[in-house]
Amino acid sequence: MPELAGRRVPPAIALGVLLLLPRCAPADRQAAAPLQYGECGPLGAAQSLDTGAFAYDRTLPVGLRDSLVRTEGGVEERVVSFDSPRGGRATGLLWVPVRAGRLAGIVMQHGLPGRASDVAAEAVRIAARGAVVVALDAPFARRAGPVVHFTAEDSSEQAQLMVDLQRAVDLLAARPDVDGGRLAYVGVSYGAAMGALFAGIERRLRTYVLAVGDGGLVAHFTGADDVAGPLATLPLEQRCRWLAAMRPIEPLRFVHRAPPASILFQSGRLDVLVPPADAAQLHAAARDPKSVTWYDAGHGLNAAARDERMEWLRAAVGID
Repeated sequence: MPELAGRRVPPAIALGVLLLLPRCAPADRQAAAPLQYGECGPLGAAQSLDTGAFAYDRTLPVGLRDSLVRTEGGVEERVVSFDSPRGGRATGLLWVPVRAGRLAGIVMQHGLPGRASDVAAEAVRIAARGAVVVALDAPFARRAGPVVHFTAEDSSEQAQLMVDLQRAVDLLAARPDVDGGRLAYVGVSYGAAMGALFAGIERRLRTYVLAVGDGGLVAHFTGADDVAGPLATLPLEQRCRWLAAMRPIEPLRFVHRAPPASILFQSGRLDVLVPPADAAQLHAAARDPKSVTWYDAGHGLNAAARDERMEWLRAAVGID
């Protein structure tokens, strides 16, 4: 049975696109309330949001490499990589429908642990309906070692993911077969949590679909059920350094900046990995335009949720 940082994951949930984020901190529309953990006290309570942490030089060459893997059902699957402005090469997959005309563009984000290939099934379904879809491997998927280090490296990697996702939007917007006015983001679980952060940074997307997400890694490791979790086992100084590094870029603090982009939130009433109360806190932190849908389902949601994602994308960015 797979595990994430000491948590056992039911086999039915271990789908790669699903992250286990069981706890959130309180939030209001402007920012999360101060998060506390043991003797660290309030962390970053006086800090303002700084989107400069995710800035990069858009004039830098992309250095794109693109290789066709297969064509099935009228959709090409391609392996892509490009120079990350934060170092190394961002890697991922691209799905392109074989059809004429300008199409919608979709950025997708996988779960933790996981990689871009984990979203392939849904990416193909979306692409077949008239969208170019790109999914990147998160920085932790491009290296060896633990997914979460509990050091400042986690903050650097989360910021790098935000920069790489912006670069993925650059990639889509530059394609002649993509309509730059019809761009969207789809994330599930960890991908949804990171989408809440991305929504506060990226201004070119029309809509975000965030399924079974909560407020981010700080919320994940500082909940009421984490008093004996992996963060609690670390020396106090290391805990406080990690929390101080992660708190300023916690997605829960950024999601309120999404407008004018809209957000579809999808959550399960039976979700034991992201309890309904925790999901509701992320929903509450966002401003309109937003839509919140609940399902009588667990963390994997159900076919109705997948159908609603397709309908939301049809209405927002014009897929079939």
